[in-house]
Amino acid sequence: MTRRLLRLFLDSNVLIGGIISPWGLDKAVLSLCAARICRLILAEAVRDEVEEALLVRTPRLDPAEVRSIIEDFRRLIASVEAEVVPYPEGERVRSNRHLIRHLADVPVLLSAMDARPDWLLTQNTRHFTREVAQRTGLRIATPREFFRTLSSLLEEWP
Repeated sequence: MTRRLLRLFLDSNVLIGGIISPWGLDKAVLSLCAARICRLILAEAVRDEVEEALLVRTPRLDPAEVRSIIEDFRRLIASVEAEVVPYPEGERVRSNRHLIRHLADVPVLLSAMDARPDWLLTQNTRHFTREVAQRTGLRIATPREFFRTLSSLLEEWP
């Protein structure tokens, strides 16, 4: 019997933290996906945010190093066989502006709603609030909250 993988929709800040940081919970989430314990869901909107942020956040690196980081990111996405979610339609983004405080997060949120993941993991709790989770029916958490929940499930395991 094949067990169903937890499907994790990762916000750009979790992906960037996992790529840039030498260790931490963001990297641990990516490790779960690389080990095929969890399935990475990647919105095209998030992918583009990550690549743009890597270009902006790495100005101290020479352009060849930045290109290498972006290529490593692309290889990671390919190697984990990420489930890719397309951009939502522009009119749909405008008509759902009320769902979340920050306009740039609307396409990300709609992509997550389309994907219906087990978890949406983000470090951005100022925008991805409990109210947003209630409005959308998404289970939104930080990587720390996600791992604490997993830990509590393991405590119940025989």
